[in-house]
Amino acid sequence: MAGLERNTPIPTEIKLHQQSRLMEISFDDGSRFKLPYEYLRVYSPSAEVRGHGPGQETLQTGKRDVLIQTLDAVGNYGVKPTFSDGHDSGIYSWDTLYELGRDYEANWQNYLARLEAEGGSRDVDSTTKPPKAGGCGKH
Repeated sequence: MAGLERNTPIPTEIKLHQQSRLMEISFDDGSRFKLPYEYLRVYSPSAEVRGHGPGQETLQTGKRDVLIQTLDAVGNYGVKPTFSDGHDSGIYSWDTLYELGRDYEANWQNYLARLEAEGGSRDVDSTTKPPKAGGCGKH
């Protein structure tokens, strides 16, 4: 999913709707998707989220209210959003965005099922690591 496939449609327009927290993306094949920011965040193509191989994925929790603060072009093949939770290492190629739009319903249901199975929450971030202990432990 990380590369740009030869036959992948190319976006003709990308709009960020901050109030509804949706990315609206239109492709040159006539497809148009409205993708929630939360969905884009939990399906980030970054190694932090996906790991470095099958079975290394990290379930993302507490992302219901995440925003996209900036959206930067990456060459002529994708975009890199900066999310309000600080996540900014995912590069979304055109094929990744197309697949996320095409497979939204199945992906979203899989995410919700995984959240339920693992006791996760869309509202509480349990993926945040506690701060490292240091110093005297009194401050």
